[in-house]
Amino acid sequence: MNRFKTSKFKNTTPKIGKKDGWINNVRAGSFSCQGNHIKASSKFVVFNTEQAGGGMLGLSSVKPGSDGQWTVTQLPCHSDLVTDMDFSPFDETLLATCSGDETVKLWSLVDPELQQPSSPELTLRPGQGRIELVLFHPTSSGLLAVGATKSPLIWDTSRPDTPLAVLEQHGDQLQSLSWKRDGSLLATSCKDKMLRVFDPRAQTTAVQSAKSLQNNKDSRILWAKDDFLLTTGFDMMRGREARLWDSRKLSSSVSSVSLGVASGMVIPLYDDDTGLLVLAGTGDSAVDCFEVSTSEPFLSQVSHCLTDMSTRGVAMVPKLALDVLSCEVMQVLQLTDNCIVPISYQVPRKHTGQEFHDDLYPDTVGTTPAMSAEEWWKGGNKQVEKVSLNPDKQPKLKAPPAKQVAAKKELISGGSKEDPARGSTSSSPLSTPSSSAPSRSPSSTSGLSSGFLPSPSPSQSTKAIQSMLGTTSKFRHIQGAMMHRDTHITNLRGLNLTTPGESDGFCVNSQRMAVPLAISGGQIGIFERSQPGRIPDTALPTIQNSVNVVDLSWDPFNTHRLAVACDDAKIRVWQVPEGGLKETLTEPEVIMQGHTEKIYSIKFHPLASGLLASSSYDLSVRLWNLESGEQVKLLTGHQDQIFAMAWSPDGKLLATVCKDGKVRIYDPRKSTAPVQEGPGPEGHRGARAVWVCEGKYLLVSGFDSRSERVLCLYSAHSLSSGAVASTSISISPSTLIPFYDPDTSVVILTAKGDTRVHIYEVVPEEPYFMECSSFNSPEPHKGLAFLPKKECNVRDVEIAVGLLLNKTTIEPVAFRVPRVKKEFFQDDVYTETAVCWEAALTASAWLSGSNGQHKKISLKPKDMTPVSEAPKEAPVKKYMPSSFYLEEKTDEQKKEELLSAMVAKLGNRDDPLPQESFQGVEDDEWDD
Repeated sequence: MNRFKTSKFKNTTPKIGKKDGWINNVRAGSFSCQGNHIKASSKFVVFNTEQAGGGMLGLSSVKPGSDGQWTVTQLPCHSDLVTDMDFSPFDETLLATCSGDETVKLWSLVDPELQQPSSPELTLRPGQGRIELVLFHPTSSGLLAVGATKSPLIWDTSRPDTPLAVLEQHGDQLQSLSWKRDGSLLATSCKDKMLRVFDPRAQTTAVQSAKSLQNNKDSRILWAKDDFLLTTGFDMMRGREARLWDSRKLSSSVSSVSLGVASGMVIPLYDDDTGLLVLAGTGDSAVDCFEVSTSEPFLSQVSHCLTDMSTRGVAMVPKLALDVLSCEVMQVLQLTDNCIVPISYQVPRKHTGQEFHDDLYPDTVGTTPAMSAEEWWKGGNKQVEKVSLNPDKQPKLKAPPAKQVAAKKELISGGSKEDPARGSTSSSPLSTPSSSAPSRSPSSTSGLSSGFLPSPSPSQSTKAIQSMLGTTSKFRHIQGAMMHRDTHITNLRGLNLTTPGESDGFCVNSQRMAVPLAISGGQIGIFERSQPGRIPDTALPTIQNSVNVVDLSWDPFNTHRLAVACDDAKIRVWQVPEGGLKETLTEPEVIMQGHTEKIYSIKFHPLASGLLASSSYDLSVRLWNLESGEQVKLLTGHQDQIFAMAWSPDGKLLATVCKDGKVRIYDPRKSTAPVQEGPGPEGHRGARAVWVCEGKYLLVSGFDSRSERVLCLYSAHSLSSGAVASTSISISPSTLIPFYDPDTSVVILTAKGDTRVHIYEVVPEEPYFMECSSFNSPEPHKGLAFLPKKECNVRDVEIAVGLLLNKTTIEPVAFRVPRVKKEFFQDDVYTETAVCWEAALTASAWLSGSNGQHKKISLKPKDMTPVSEAPKEAPVKKYMPSSFYLEEKTDEQKKEELLSAMVAKLGNRDDPLPQESFQGVEDDEWDD
């Protein structure tokens, strides 16, 4: 009889992914450092590359894109070799890196197809030489263990100036460190052959230590089950081995296993839920799997997997990203010289792909931190709440409501001309049956006296529901719809996805679109709206800027003039000929230079012709007169990166949002310093701003302290008082870019890489934000830019028309308000609109102190009647015969009529049933 208990994971089988599932275009290289060379979150995978001397990391996604392919991009991190990296267990986009340049940096990653951040969220400078290791704490947010050359440091990222603790100096180079799963202890291995266990909150010296390693070469340490530690390294004969230790007694190991003779280090990966341990040697093509237990046999081999290529590094995919219905209990990513190979560990079970096997998947740690770094440091021992991996028990995600009011929505039926070949959706959080039909005004007449019944009035229950739901927007049922395929531009190739986050990515006007291309020389493609269809495969004429494009913008008063900001701190102004580009343009109309560093963004003045604002890495905002090509104003006062600029509707003021946490308002003609300043959004990932409510308020989209996307509303007269209202949107690394329609006070927001377009009506009193139906595009888009209001088709009740930039197409999207009487001009929706496509004054006049305003026009076609003047509908008269009112019937008569009607409907019960006439078979005819 077997004395050992049989494991349910003993038959776990490794399956190497098919080649079309490998992440290719990888240049891993080979470096001498203590890290695993590759790390994965549930969304991203990063790895060491040979580019820039190892100072760059490769970045890709764990799952392929919508086209089934992986995009691999580069993340410039450090000026020296990246020695180690780690993802936060509570934020799949937050990456910590360390380097030979003696710094630790925190990065907020975005989709690999988008431009990665040019600067880190935070930089730590321990000042103790080369940094070898970095590791997030398993239970507390913002807490790091950092391995300098000979000392581990504990760091609270919210207090980056000094570490919480500097643990005792080791006798030689620190080779590995590991947090215990409950976050109470930290274990280290060192080149001096010592194993140490620290309780950093109690003392800086080790609570347990022993000279236990047999060789000083490339040791690794991990906490395994309970109080057990696992190490990999070399024995005295330079053979590779793995050992299991009781952390309370480090003088001798409780078990060991030999891994053969080779020169490469052994990287261990451990899954606490299953007890499975993966061991992979660098330079080897084998990946071994063991099961760890706290009793004999301690280490038992489960599988031996041979791959096609040598290992440079390995990483484990987080538990929450596994395919549980396929009985996948672990997934490992093998980094090789040219690709990343997924290895899936699956337990053979019946009904695989159909059932969730809960015996294989105990509840696992979630992604919400149990406490802050400060709470942990003060003695807290809270544990991360566990979650189920059962798909049926996963919470259904829903968009968070505005803080001021949970604005419930109704679903209304309304016709719109959508592209029949491609579906688009508009979602609304709540639907109520009462909204399916238009309500009618109740009649003021008494039905009986006039001989007809009155039209029904809204029920009291409906009114009660409306009262309970609070204030709602008349645009709450707005519908976004892709226009017909005939209006699309297709076969767009070589799209530049590396424009900075401060740029919209492309720009449009009523006649044409400008799209940066990923072609050397900073080239821009110009596409005419009047010429939709497939772009030919042959080379097209472009605008060549010679250097990379940072931002671009059309002159709002000249559809032929394009301003382009470039990497070389210059602004180039181009004149596109009538009918579009016929040949490549290489000579700009004007070149403006004044900034000393790269430009962030540019914004045209909304009223004055030829007046442009620009922001730069030199922390200045400059105003330019395009007619003279000269700088006319220099605005100062920013202490960090300028995220966004926004002109007020009257053109008098300029607002900025900065990474230093401030929102500022300038009056450029009166002062170079801000006239107002106040606290901005707490997060530092990025922000955008737009003036709303006739310029009385400033709307800022940014991030809160938890990296959740938020909208903040500020009074333009009292920035120092902070936001008067805010609402959370969602969690995503991309900044929401707002478009505001002043006629309806509707703001439309989306971000690069999103599929959802959020819509709100903003009002100057509570509830401030009224959520409307959202629009979902079929695939992640790269940008959304809007056309002037005159491009809206009022016959379809369009309040905004945008152009959606996808990877290979540009598609128009119309935002419509559902209405029943569309034959009438909806004058309650279309107030007189400003002619924002015509200048109100010149730049010189504005600079000399003059102010102007746009004239306003009605969008009503001559052949349409305003809905406010539509003829009133007559009440629906339902005439009844006079006998209906004159003849009174007794209760017995009514009962008799009812019974007679029921019998007539059911038929005569004495009639034979149809099946009674059917002929059957004799009993002896049945087949035994």
